[in-house]
Amino acid sequence: EVQLVESGGGLVQTGGSLRLSCAAFGITFEDYAIGWFRQAPGKEREGVSCISGSDGSIWYADSVKGRFTSTVDNTKNMVFLQMTSLKPEDTAAYYCAAGPCGGDFYFPPSEYDFWGQGTQVTVSS
Repeated sequence: EVQLVESGGGLVQTGGSLRLSCAAFGITFEDYAIGWFRQAPGKEREGVSCISGSDGSIWYADSVKGRFTSTVDNTKNMVFLQMTSLKPEDTAAYYCAAGPCGGDFYFPPSEYDFWGQGTQVTVSS
C-alpha cells in the first residue's frame, strides 16, 4: 500500500520559516519523484516544487524560487520542503504527491498518482 504522510505545517508570522516533511511508504524514489502542491480556499491546486531522488531534478514555481528549497533523503525515503521568508499569500494546505519531475517542466496535479492528506500552513500578516 502506498502512503504519503506530510507533517510540519503550522502558524507562522510573515517572514518566518517552516519545514515540511513528506514520508513515503510503498514506493521508491527510483520509481517516483515527489511533488509539493498547495491549495488555498477557493483556488485551484498549484505546483510549488518537485524533486527527483533518482536523478536530482528539481523544479520550483516562480512564486517560491529563492525562498523554498526541496531536499530528499533517500535513506529515509523522505522529502523536505524548507520554506523561508514566508508571505501571507503562501497560506494554503500543502500536499506531497508521487509522480514525475523534470527540472524545467511543470507537471500538473493530474500527472501525480499518489497523494498525502495535506498539512496546513498559515502565514499571518
